[in-house]
Amino acid sequence: MTTTDPVSRLTQARSLCELFQRTCATRAGDLALRTPDGGTALTWGEYGARVQRLAAGLSALGVCRGDTVAIMLTNRPEFHLIDAAAYHLGAIPFSVYNTSAPAQIAYLFDNAANRVVVCEEQFLEHVLEAKAGSRVEHVICLGDAPAGTMTLAEVEDLGDPEFDFESCWRAVQADDTITIIYTSGTTGTPKGVEMSHRNAIFGTEAMLGIPEFAAGCGGRVASYLPDAHALNRWLAHYLPAVTGAAVYTVADSKDLAAALPTIRPTVFVGVPMLWYKLEATVRAALSAEPGLRGTLAAWALQVGRRKVAADLAGKPISPLLRLKYLPAERLILARLRQQVGLDQTAIAYSGAAPITPETLEFLLALGIPVAEAWGMSEIGLATSNRPGAQRVGTVGTVLRRVEIRCLNDGELLVRTPGLMKGYRNDPARTAEVVDDDGWVHTGDIGVIDTGGYVTIVDRKKELIINSAGKNMSPANIENAVRAASPLVGSVVAIGDRRKYVTALITLEPEAAAAFASAHSVEASPRALAADPAVRRRLDAAIAAANARLSRVEQVKAYTVLPVFWEPGSDEITPTMKLRRGVITEKYAREIDALYEFART
Repeated sequence: MTTTDPVSRLTQARSLCELFQRTCATRAGDLALRTPDGGTALTWGEYGARVQRLAAGLSALGVCRGDTVAIMLTNRPEFHLIDAAAYHLGAIPFSVYNTSAPAQIAYLFDNAANRVVVCEEQFLEHVLEAKAGSRVEHVICLGDAPAGTMTLAEVEDLGDPEFDFESCWRAVQADDTITIIYTSGTTGTPKGVEMSHRNAIFGTEAMLGIPEFAAGCGGRVASYLPDAHALNRWLAHYLPAVTGAAVYTVADSKDLAAALPTIRPTVFVGVPMLWYKLEATVRAALSAEPGLRGTLAAWALQVGRRKVAADLAGKPISPLLRLKYLPAERLILARLRQQVGLDQTAIAYSGAAPITPETLEFLLALGIPVAEAWGMSEIGLATSNRPGAQRVGTVGTVLRRVEIRCLNDGELLVRTPGLMKGYRNDPARTAEVVDDDGWVHTGDIGVIDTGGYVTIVDRKKELIINSAGKNMSPANIENAVRAASPLVGSVVAIGDRRKYVTALITLEPEAAAAFASAHSVEASPRALAADPAVRRRLDAAIAAANARLSRVEQVKAYTVLPVFWEPGSDEITPTMKLRRGVITEKYAREIDALYEFART
């Protein structure tokens, strides 16, 4: 018997191809892919037709089931077309971080053994250098395609009009590999996480049990995180194939804030740094409001905070507070959400790292329904907070069909249908992470309370143990400092086998540029690092952070490094994770000086 229940339909699907084709048929006239400026816009019917033509073209190039296709593009509609065309052939498309050096790209080409690569003109030089000695035979270039490369239009024209597209996609099975997610490599070489069609579908299946997610997942999503990251692939590529959401592609994440009022996403995901920037932007705008308007805005936020406090505590809202909240919401808070472009967001998530409770409560007071969730490339999404049952400071409870337990040393183990197939060509490292019973040893230290809510403490390998034997989470310290000032970009807490904690700080480039302009000082990182006004701001941030930390966690000294760290640099991965080993070695002199300074 056929059922119309969406979760059952997902469970019964043989592949994402089947769900994509259903969406193209039922939502043919609806918007599917769009750039914020409207320069490119495709309906689901047009999306499906382009995928079919590209699949025929890739097949003509020799791409078959099980073959790999490398993609090195910014967030743009063509990514979705190429990736979907490849997986409809049963092939395995994978993305390369745009910040990758030629040697890093060459490593991926060797591991994936791809014969086809699609890139933008701006990345072509690195791709061609990496191609030497690899198996790559065809380079498809978006932009001016020099001799020896092809354009995307040429690939589409190459396909045989009689190509049996339907037979190809119907042959794809749930356990076929749909992509390889290469971990960003904080230590050692990247591991290629092989995800199946079943994995890609499972995340949506599990999340549909959250009413707010189910309400928003078919609306609009923003694609701005790297497509090489599992989260962006699921939220902005696989999820829309299932739900028919419109995907707005933002080629440069720095343009996201300006694009959000156009996109007005119904489901949204941000990393803590984005939420800190949003909070700083709103606070700055409110502080600039003159007279009565500023007073009313501050009042509305305070009313919002009181309502959130009652909601989080599970207490009823008093009649007086309800009476105050209605005009505060209608006249002020709703306007603020509209200004930042999150007024139609049914649910938003914060992930990748813990967010400070103060910032989360500020966002909730604005009426932005932000919840923390947790997962990994190897397991997909595992836990989520739920509106109406949220515990700030936790990443929520496990999703449907997911199991979790905690070892004696605090490491979290997860068993889930979202489990990867394994690390590509690396059974030894796969066996180190996945035990014989299917439990993934996540490497995260956590706590599970009696209600099943999970709190992530830190990565097992990154805990600081000071000279007195006290265990500390560097992420907790770093988050406290980051949240205390929008000027702070990256923070590295130092203190392993030391008597006390110190910190390395880099400035946030956009906030630093705004500060330099406002104070008429040189905008270079070196000049700003030495500027007394910057130092005063950071002194205040350290003091505010220390007030929230235990005595042993408090930062006793810090230095501002005269550099900006960009994603994909020596110091931080493309997904903004700190490469702590590299940092402690590269900045050993600065770290030693901090401890010398603290002793004088």
